[in-house]
Amino acid sequence: MKYAADLHIHSCLSPCSEDDMTPNNIINMALIKGLDIIAVTDHNSGKNVESVIEAAKNRILVVPGIEVESKEEVHLLTYFRKLNDLKSFNHIISQNLPKIEIDTKIWGNQIVMDSKDRKTGLVDNLLTTSTTLSLEEIFSIVRSLDGVVVPAHVDRGSYSIISNLGFIPENLKVKTVEIMKKDSLKHPSIKHLNYIISSDAHFLGNILERIFFLDLKKLTIDEVIDNLIG
Repeated sequence: MKYAADLHIHSCLSPCSEDDMTPNNIINMALIKGLDIIAVTDHNSGKNVESVIEAAKNRILVVPGIEVESKEEVHLLTYFRKLNDLKSFNHIISQNLPKIEIDTKIWGNQIVMDSKDRKTGLVDNLLTTSTTLSLEEIFSIVRSLDGVVVPAHVDRGSYSIISNLGFIPENLKVKTVEIMKKDSLKHPSIKHLNYIISSDAHFLGNILERIFFLDLKKLTIDEVIDNLIG
């Protein structure tokens, strides 16, 4: 069965997102857009994921995820079967993120919220920066946690594995990539791969309509992860 999905959405935790990207606003907009599956993938942190899952109240499937930046300045979407696995990865990221205090005049706030959209804290360390983890290390860690890595927006001119490296290393054994438009499938590095199309939404209105679908046997996180593993 086909399910409408948007697997790359940022909450108000990401410094480049609007403050109204709260757990409930994201869920409600996704429902208005007619989506069945979403993932909130903030930059180098998963601190708002649990609140989004709770806010969903089983009305929509929320896949635990984080958009992590490797030391090669490549953005990678990481997805997990269980919230605790995401929390374990989040801890590893925090240990490998440079300590750069955020300038809120430039970036705004990095807001942590509960499932009722109440602010529970702020992250002072700038999240939009490279970790000290290599591509190989990130793939290895995520796979050890039974998750999957999807190189993000590979058809963009910055922060993508193709724009930064010029190719996708075979040793990473990538099966699925994220693209922003179907024309990009002509690229020789990705034409043989599975793909997802996502919004990379930093504003509520940018969350996808029903334009991309995952073909799953049933609507579960395991089915989504298995589909992305290929």
